[in-house]
Amino acid sequence: MILICYDGSADSRAAVEHAAELFGDEPATVLTVWEPFVEMAARSSLGIGLVPFTPDPDEIDEASKKAAEQTAAEGAALASGRGMKASHKSASQATTTARTILAEADAIGASAIVMGSRGLSGVKSLLLGSVSHEVVQHADRAVVVVPSPEVAASRARAAHEAGAT
Repeated sequence: MILICYDGSADSRAAVEHAAELFGDEPATVLTVWEPFVEMAARSSLGIGLVPFTPDPDEIDEASKKAAEQTAAEGAALASGRGMKASHKSASQATTTARTILAEADAIGASAIVMGSRGLSGVKSLLLGSVSHEVVQHADRAVVVVPSPEVAASRARAAHEAGAT
């Protein structure tokens, strides 16, 4: 079983495509992680007090869960279109997205995790963190991190320019 992380981004689409190339015969679960409203509000620098209305956390969570399920289904359809036997699943973020991914990999008995990379570096990576970095650092199974075509092309151009000087 392969766990493919999917959030609808170009990076995660590239991860699905590479997963199909690398693990086409393996069954896969496509996972989308969503964040509960309370967790999101706790991290928010704006705080709830500035919002002119009091949102219903249960309604927001239900909408977030539904959106995550639709995103995961989209990713599973993409994987199935590439010949994989893929199911989909959404999971509520318990602590961090990375820890949720690792817990889901354990739950399904995944032999590998495939995920995209945002390509953050330097200060952006320090400020925003890196889900793929945390997964790689704490995983007890193979992790394949796939850059989006745009990130890969940018890195190839940079390497070419560095070699040309």
